[in-house]
Amino acid sequence: MKYLDEFRNPELARRLFDEIYAITTRPWAIMEVCGGQTHSIIRNGIDQLLPPQIELIHGPGCPVCVTPLELIDKALAIAARPEVIFCSFGDMLRVPGSGKDLFRVKSEGGDVRIVYSPLDAVRLAQANPTREVVFFGIGFETTAPANAMAVYQARQLGLRNFSMLVSHVLVPPAIAAIMESPDNRVQAFLAAGHVCSVMGTWEYEPLVARYHAPIVVTGFEPLDVLEGIRRTVLQLERGEARLDNAYARAVRPEGNVPAQRMLADVFEVTDRSWRGIGVIPQSGWRLSARYRDFDAEVRFAVQDIHTQESALCHSGEVLRGLLKPNQCPAFGKECTPRTPLGATMVSSEGACAAYYQYGRFVQLTGSEP
Repeated sequence: MKYLDEFRNPELARRLFDEIYAITTRPWAIMEVCGGQTHSIIRNGIDQLLPPQIELIHGPGCPVCVTPLELIDKALAIAARPEVIFCSFGDMLRVPGSGKDLFRVKSEGGDVRIVYSPLDAVRLAQANPTREVVFFGIGFETTAPANAMAVYQARQLGLRNFSMLVSHVLVPPAIAAIMESPDNRVQAFLAAGHVCSVMGTWEYEPLVARYHAPIVVTGFEPLDVLEGIRRTVLQLERGEARLDNAYARAVRPEGNVPAQRMLADVFEVTDRSWRGIGVIPQSGWRLSARYRDFDAEVRFAVQDIHTQESALCHSGEVLRGLLKPNQCPAFGKECTPRTPLGATMVSSEGACAAYYQYGRFVQLTGSEP
């Protein structure tokens, strides 16, 4: 396919592997902070073809996976109400709550609908003035501008029957939390290109300086990932720590300024709970005071719902990079895509889903290409 095949060229991949082998002399632990990059790495076997000294650690880069259990339960409570049309992207419908998921709510009579844009939910609110239309707004900075635009348009249209259940999280505070954890092993990061296409790269400079850890912005195709790894290893071997943009075809230092203005208007920074991780200060967005009337959590009075994580599920350790998915005792046994214990097994960007889909049931130590 034009413009994709060139980033999947096996000969160019071989050259990049050769360069990485040539420059690697010591053990390095590198975290990719994006579920899309994780799936590219596992699907293409990149981690198994790298020098054995290089460990790729899968970080909390799947927005569905880090959505806290209590917020899923709040979504379930709202979606079950007879006056509600509950709208969500499809990847949230099978994420397990405490006792069920949105598919179960739908099968029990709840009006749960898959939409392809938050603006679809706005149009549903226009078409159904006697119903309450709720959109489940989750994600990192990538999906936030479209969600912000939906709330902005609903306000402009005077829609009183539209609201949003918001669970937006931010990448830079998560990187800081990982680096400050007492059990941290990460020495460098591959940053998500789509997040940086919105927010730019300026937020990462202070992190590089504070933790003396290289951060390389990269894309999602095999050659993108390999080039990001090559640049990261080169810095680590030289004892350097810089912010490096290896995805310049999509990312500018300033990012998408109009989108950032929309985000600053509709949202404000707040503490956020991350599933399996806990509360990270100033790590998310909520609706700002101007748009607080569109907050579904307040409108349906579900703020007091609190839940307990499954003792069998080790997705928290997976999201923090402490375990590979196939090191979890429940992986492929109690926890499968048909019987998931956590979101990391059902999300299209989840690390556990990637390991299951591509047959990673045995932990490998690395191999020569």
